[in-house]
Amino acid sequence: MDKAILTCAVNGVLTNPKQHPVPVTPDEMAASAKEAYDAGASIFHIHFRSQEPNLGHLPSWDPEVALAASDAIREVCPGAIINQTTGVMDDDVSGPVACLLRIKPEIAACNAGSLNYLKLKKDGSWAWPPMLFPNTVEKVQKMIDAMDQVGAIPEMECFDVGIARSVDLYVRNGMTDNPHYNFVMGVASGMPADADLLELLLRYKREGAHWQATLIGREEIWPVHQKAADLGGMLRTGVEDTFYLPSGDKTTGNGQLIEALAKCAENAGRSVASPQEAREMLGIN
Repeated sequence: MDKAILTCAVNGVLTNPKQHPVPVTPDEMAASAKEAYDAGASIFHIHFRSQEPNLGHLPSWDPEVALAASDAIREVCPGAIINQTTGVMDDDVSGPVACLLRIKPEIAACNAGSLNYLKLKKDGSWAWPPMLFPNTVEKVQKMIDAMDQVGAIPEMECFDVGIARSVDLYVRNGMTDNPHYNFVMGVASGMPADADLLELLLRYKREGAHWQATLIGREEIWPVHQKAADLGGMLRTGVEDTFYLPSGDKTTGNGQLIEALAKCAENAGRSVASPQEAREMLGIN
């Protein structure tokens, strides 16, 4: 079985850095990425956060913030592959596109379909006002066009089975020709983090396409990580996705999470790919 390529989801967005170990500044992102790099990560999925005091939980689409963050990571993690977020909750893609053009990542996340984004509190009330995460075909095409302009591989974020199946339609329509799949599991109104479902999803991806699973939750996600390793997928975790280790203990940061992910690869009889090996496997110069 192929070596396992590990992705560190460095920081995400909205989680409060005063409550959780999420890096905000470029220096913090670089330090956290280096811990993950030393544990085996080759790819770094990054969000950009506001650099204003007390606003570090909010997103930023300032291209200079994006450049400072990606450059800081590249400096301390030789050969690192940058995977940029592009997610916005409306149809204005100018911010993500500006950042793509500025930093020229090797990979970029492309939300491949719309989702009712819902979550309940324990009392049954909405955790936030129900909202639509709109990703129309027109919006997806704009994102892909910007990725093509800088040579970034589109990583198609699939929140449900229908979105996963749509990726093949995009290829057959000529919208893109080399997408990766990211099966996002654990969002309350999307696919559950379920090992049996993950195996089923592989029936619906394009033959030979690279894939991974983003698993959102607590310690219950780790058997699904093991299943992804057993099935030969790329592997991803980080404080964007979880704050919990397989033991149920809270992580101190990305390094511990990637160490646990590397253990899943080891359990599956797979060694961990170096950044250079990951580049060769993915066809990245």
